[in-house]
Amino acid sequence: MIRVNILLVFFVFLCSSKSFAQNSKLQYDSTYVESTRDVLASRLFFSRKYTRIVAKTPESNERYTLVPNTGLKMGLGFTYQDLTINASFPVSFLYPDKIGDWPGNLDLQSHIYAPKVIVDFFGQFYNGYKINAENRTYSDEDYLREDLRQMSLGINMNYLFFGDKLSIAAAWNQSSIQKKSAYSPFVGFEGYGGNMRGDSLLLPVNPETDLVNFDRASYFMAGPNAGMAGTWVFWKNFYLTGVAAVNLSGGYTKWRNVEERKEWGGAPTYYLRGFFGYNGPRFAVTTSYVYKNLNLIKGGPYDQAVNTGDYRINFIYKIYAGKSFKKKFNKVNPVRIIIKE
Repeated sequence: MIRVNILLVFFVFLCSSKSFAQNSKLQYDSTYVESTRDVLASRLFFSRKYTRIVAKTPESNERYTLVPNTGLKMGLGFTYQDLTINASFPVSFLYPDKIGDWPGNLDLQSHIYAPKVIVDFFGQFYNGYKINAENRTYSDEDYLREDLRQMSLGINMNYLFFGDKLSIAAAWNQSSIQKKSAYSPFVGFEGYGGNMRGDSLLLPVNPETDLVNFDRASYFMAGPNAGMAGTWVFWKNFYLTGVAAVNLSGGYTKWRNVEERKEWGGAPTYYLRGFFGYNGPRFAVTTSYVYKNLNLIKGGPYDQAVNTGDYRINFIYKIYAGKSFKKKFNKVNPVRIIIKE
């Protein structure tokens, strides 16, 4: 099944991209960042996305990690005139451990990096989880749960104080080139909600899980965050970019076993992004890893986390389009159609 990630569907980017261009205070400093929005960056990429459910036992602190039935995907995409489209699809030899007859999954992640602004969207809908045999104490077989359903939605928004000198987009989708090293602190807000459920208790039944097992859970968490972002440019067009944030969220988690239990409170979480590669005027090769830790509110013996990740490698070839193509594409570009200059 083909997975399509179209950044234009996220209205925040559409509304902001033109206003950034019209406000000189929100443009990149050309001394630090070279804009290449009129260069078509075509890409071949390999990626893996996941959302894992982690449960801890209170006495032994044993960790049970439920992983989705996913693997590495191959995809094609492009970035041109503020529009990015990526389509990925599974390839059998990249899925050595995938169980073929299980239901499919849909994982939508959009990471929008504009001048002074970071916006991340998450929408994950997973069907079928397992605990690998090497992570089980009481069994040497994989723990398979085809019936387990997990849904999570989230948004993360940040403002970079010196974002006019720092382009995270240069590291992420190669829509610009970072010419000089730069850094910026940032502040923002995030919110996440979701649920998980199965036909029976979700964790393996053994003495350690008696108190913490459940067949359904839901959660909502939101709060402020703060962090630091920076890019180190070295040699010629090589770069290393890091973005790290900590968050204190308030909200609730609700579990159901024989009875329902709901707990309100606060919990610290963190969000990490890392990028490394070469981004030249014609070619680029980049790697990236995005990881969101979401510790849920603890309640009595219940202690869970929902962790989301996306790692990929991109091979990019840049095409310098002619005036005719640029003019024709500009007329049909959804970004321009929705937000008229």
